Amino acid sequence: MIPEFVTKEEAVNIIKDSDTIVTSGFVECANPEGLEVALEERFLKTGSPKNLTLFYVAGQGAGDERCVSRFGHEKLLKKVIAGHYNKAPKLGELIVNNKIEAYNIPQGVLCQMLRDVAANKPGVISKVGLKTFADPRIEGCKLNQVTKDDIVSLIEINGEEYLYFKGMKFDIALIKGSYADERGNISMENEYVSTEVLSISQAVHNCGGKVIVQVDKIVKNGSLDPKLVKIPGICVDYVVEIQDSKLKAQVYDLPYEAALAGNARLSEKSSFKPIPLDEKKIIARRGTMEIKKGSVGNLGIGAPEYVSNIATEEGINDYMVLTVESGPVGGSPQSGKRFGSAVNPDAIIDQPYQFDFYDGGGLDICFLGLAQVDQFGNLNVSKFGTRISGCGGFIDISQNSKKVVFCGTFTTKGLKTKIEDGKLVILEEGKTKKFVSNVQQITFSGDLARENNKPVFYITERAVFELRKEGLTLIEIAPGIDLQKNILDQMDFKPLISKDLKEMDSRIFLDQPMGLNQKR
Repeated sequence: MIPEFVTKEEAVNIIKDSDTIVTSGFVECANPEGLEVALEERFLKTGSPKNLTLFYVAGQGAGDERCVSRFGHEKLLKKVIAGHYNKAPKLGELIVNNKIEAYNIPQGVLCQMLRDVAANKPGVISKVGLKTFADPRIEGCKLNQVTKDDIVSLIEINGEEYLYFKGMKFDIALIKGSYADERGNISMENEYVSTEVLSISQAVHNCGGKVIVQVDKIVKNGSLDPKLVKIPGICVDYVVEIQDSKLKAQVYDLPYEAALAGNARLSEKSSFKPIPLDEKKIIARRGTMEIKKGSVGNLGIGAPEYVSNIATEEGINDYMVLTVESGPVGGSPQSGKRFGSAVNPDAIIDQPYQFDFYDGGGLDICFLGLAQVDQFGNLNVSKFGTRISGCGGFIDISQNSKKVVFCGTFTTKGLKTKIEDGKLVILEEGKTKKFVSNVQQITFSGDLARENNKPVFYITERAVFELRKEGLTLIEIAPGIDLQKNILDQMDFKPLISKDLKEMDSRIFLDQPMGLNQKR
């Protein structure tokens, strides 16, 4: 089967009303922006297609009107099923205003769903999501009042509880690749990750749908290394070569960097810049102290991203292997616009296989964001007031990692600090408390963690808590911090306080390397 080579306008014209569309991408990388622009333009001009269902795995977009936010129009979209929404504000607006149906499903489950659909299986059976908002006994993944249909149910196998996520039928795939040959074979060597493009193409093809791939260039048969082909031509129906550099960037506003795609190696000196000593560095430094030799870890967005920087500064990169859920294994995970990539990785695997590793307990430790914590040790990173962020891979990773380290400032919105003579000084307190009586949404279950005897730490710039059998317990306090004024008065509940309450390691608060490599 030879695919058709068409324009982006011709490609999106095959999309019909009520189709279910799957898009590829990871945050600002590997998004089929050219196809999404063409689809939006068609709808705004003709009012068609309408009542679409959108399915995507990882967060996609840059927090503006690009990428999946181009689906954010009434009547164009009827339903969305995704892992993360923070980068797609127009979708979030439709959801909170009850204009569309919406579900938030853990990212790893969505990866597995694509593969199970491709294999004609009835759905995904997993423990991921138990006792969180994904659990049908709590919210069942539903995000608003107009979302009525159940997408997940509780089942029992051999006396153990599992969640069953229903399978789906897909009609259209919109995928970003690097090159296509004349038989439609697609390579991904210019992207920094291949995401789940193979699973998408197989699932849509086996559902009888149409796979549309946007590429940077069409090349002659035989010019692609078959080991670099991620999507065989037998799973591709249409290929679109995009000329506009803004619509085919490796990362939004970044045309191409060979090192991010694993096509070049950088020296540690050329790619490393120490971060200044501020509250985020304090948090990352304390978190890095939890790493044991030989550990395999994962870094989340926000303060956890800085753990990689601290490990490099301390010269202990060889003591651990860091991974990113998008696929990189080893190297130095990147932050900001480049989040999802790694410099000098050992391997870059497909995202579904990364989550297989995570779900099976392959991670020794993970560092994840700390947004809202309650008295039971529950954590919320997915919903705040009317703002829907989504869980992404947070549930998969936190629930299955052997040790969990949550990293974030103690308060937020206006917090100002300084380090003076090796002590932390709070110049201005944040307006919003993060330690509350009850979280708005349960993204991490403290009860489940205690049942499984999982080591869990909550690290802030001024205090460290541990989740113990008896409850959330304060175990360390920063030098210069007043227990009552700076900690207890800034919480909506009183935590347990360890009888052996310690001062955080003094080296954390000095503007020089801590010497972790010497200690080890």
